[in-house]
Amino acid sequence: MGASVAQACNRDVGKIKVAALLGCLGGLAPDLDIFISSSADPLMSLEYHRHFTHALIFIPLGALIVATLTYPLFAGQLNFRQAYFYAFLGYATHGLLDACTSYGTVLFWPFTDQRFAWDNISIIDPLFTLPMLALIITGIRSRKMRFAFVALIWAASYLSLGVIQRDRAIAAGYRLASSRGHTPLRLKAKTSFANIVLWKLVYETGDTFHIDAVRLTREIRIFPGDTAEKLSVSKHFPWLAPDSQQAKDIERFRRFSGNYLAIDKNHPNRIIDVRYSLVPNEVSPFWAIELSPDKAPADHIVWRSLRRASATQRSRWWAMLTSPEKL
Repeated sequence: MGASVAQACNRDVGKIKVAALLGCLGGLAPDLDIFISSSADPLMSLEYHRHFTHALIFIPLGALIVATLTYPLFAGQLNFRQAYFYAFLGYATHGLLDACTSYGTVLFWPFTDQRFAWDNISIIDPLFTLPMLALIITGIRSRKMRFAFVALIWAASYLSLGVIQRDRAIAAGYRLASSRGHTPLRLKAKTSFANIVLWKLVYETGDTFHIDAVRLTREIRIFPGDTAEKLSVSKHFPWLAPDSQQAKDIERFRRFSGNYLAIDKNHPNRIIDVRYSLVPNEVSPFWAIELSPDKAPADHIVWRSLRRASATQRSRWWAMLTSPEKL
């Protein structure tokens, strides 16, 4: 996206390659926040990914850093002002595009730490990315800037289709809840991995999260799923001191997840984020935190990365996406 915008705004055919490259580098730069971490605090990297480096107010400074570090590589091809312009365009796309996913992006830091997630595209979606990449390369090789405009039209169209699909999924979720006699306190629809056809539905009633999936083509197909018990600290962890570090870490994890926290039925001391799973109608989280009554008051929780999916899960996801009539 950063390369496409910079390429489209370039008016010098001779600079079409360097514009795309600087736009790309500017577009990548905000994710350098992945290096903000602490061996003592396992939640620090979670909190600071998509944080201040992704904020709209940080764009001018982020672009200046990118331009300053990369300008010596391109000094013979353009001046610093032009390098900053292309880096700025690329950097400006990153936070807004990230907010289209479901992870959550802190766009308005330092005024608020609220994470915005518009849920209209997966974090990885080849059908979005690969056509844009092909058009950027074609534009560079042909030295014609119109391919960058086509790439941006494709991006805008695909993201708009994602909004339509998200709204269809939400409507399907409310119909499903109503058919069960439920009135959701909250309902969220998010794309499953790498597509905008198969969606994960999560809605909340009482002390339960209901997790289902919906496939959205011309027809709508619901895949009923599992449930998870909502986290209640007083109920599930009566031994936990309110002023302990583990209690504070729960609240940090709650803010990150938008309070979509549940108890892992197979691990009673494990708190999971129910928003994510490869198979969208399963409770099979990508990450979790674990507590222990044996920890000292100043000790942090244990972070668990659970992203590895089995061959059976991958097969089930693919079958849902491509051949739902066989399920």
